[in-house]
Amino acid sequence: MKNRTHTVLLGVSGSVAVSRAIDLASQLAKGGYLLDVVLTAGALRFVRPLSFEAVTHRCAYTDESPGILGGRAIHIELAERAEIVLVAPASADLIGRYACGLAPDLLTSILLATAAPILLAPAMNTRMWSHPAVRDNVALLERRGVRVVGPGTGLLSCGVEGPGRLWPVDELYAKVQELVPAAAHLLHSSKGRRKELAPFGQRPFPLPREEDKSKEVNEMAEKKKPAKKTASRKTEKNSKKAPASKKK
Repeated sequence: MKNRTHTVLLGVSGSVAVSRAIDLASQLAKGGYLLDVVLTAGALRFVRPLSFEAVTHRCAYTDESPGILGGRAIHIELAERAEIVLVAPASADLIGRYACGLAPDLLTSILLATAAPILLAPAMNTRMWSHPAVRDNVALLERRGVRVVGPGTGLLSCGVEGPGRLWPVDELYAKVQELVPAAAHLLHSSKGRRKELAPFGQRPFPLPREEDKSKEVNEMAEKKKPAKKTASRKTEKNSKKAPASKKK
């Protein structure tokens, strides 16, 4: 059980910071976590599911995904197999719906159905973050046991400087590790590399060994050699030439 791989559900809502969520997904996957990525309709305005599938080597889910997964309702299946839920970035809209207990889409349905610890990483305009309604929603969720990480302070994409930046990816990764430690890091040696690639389905076949490669080269060289003429063919040619010499 000590090498067991843990499942992280990464929720992605609509924000300019969505691109950094791809980096976060990549880092989590490399760290040994299995990722179930769920994107809201707002997130799909900035990025496509394929971007996450390319770095996690797993299916990404949206509101358009089939309603049944593993023989159960998709939001129940995803909610129960997650050992931690991280929403990054978490928009003001998502925070408000979650605080009110609304579940109009897949991600908010999972948030209400899961028993796993939940981390929210807000990302929005400074004035939106400072609005009393958003602050009240965040305070309410924290009282319910939700962990809120960030936001950071700095120059935002809208040109305003202040709080609202998505918390650094490295620190979000560290927060996940605090709550659900990853499996032992995969080795970077040749043997370890084969073990690393197999779980993510990158190579459905074993990597060839050096002796296998040399054997294959020798076999190809043998095939290219011209075939030797048999003794029977030589005798046959000599018999054809004999009558001609007699006529002379």
